[in-house]
Amino acid sequence: ERGCRQAQALIGYLKEQPVDAIYSSPLDRCLETAQPFAADRGLPVNVESGVVEVDYGTWQGADLRELSKLPEWGQVQHYPSIFRFPGGETLREVQARGVATIEQLRATHPDQVIAVFSHGDVIRTVLAHYLGVPLDLFQRIAIATASVSVLGFFDGRPMVLGVNYLAEPPKVEVKKHDEAPQGAQEQAGQESSQGPDLGLPGAPQAPA
Repeated sequence: ERGCRQAQALIGYLKEQPVDAIYSSPLDRCLETAQPFAADRGLPVNVESGVVEVDYGTWQGADLRELSKLPEWGQVQHYPSIFRFPGGETLREVQARGVATIEQLRATHPDQVIAVFSHGDVIRTVLAHYLGVPLDLFQRIAIATASVSVLGFFDGRPMVLGVNYLAEPPKVEVKKHDEAPQGAQEQAGQESSQGPDLGLPGAPQAPA
């Protein structure tokens, strides 16, 4: 029930955003958040395995209180970049596939706004890359359920325009080629969207 309320609230957050395409992790909990938004827009949800949840291996679904007693827990907290979840992925691998997916999607959708529905740790690692934050510090980036974070690409240059919005973000406007150098707007978000006018060619414009 709470998840349904969050998914409906997201529709309100993004009601003014000119979204051209929607992508989602294949996991049900992510699709269930993406589908109401897609239905409201009359757009299909494209399943994208590149933004699926971290493979936590044998730790998947385990009680965090029990995991915190393991000797490996300290490494996860302090040096996560070199830790492999038992039988699963490393966070470097997660970051690499997440960033590669965002780069592929922005190449597929030049001069468009897209919404990408993913998971907390995947979003954190991707944002850490574009912020230039060392992966060992990625947990300092807060990502709430059904929040919105925003990536913009201006003439090939990435910018993080917003992180962890839980209210309506400023409206995005993408300038076309005849107005400014190529600008494309990408969103990596637990549900995705926008940022203010930064005075850059192709940057989204804040509402008046």
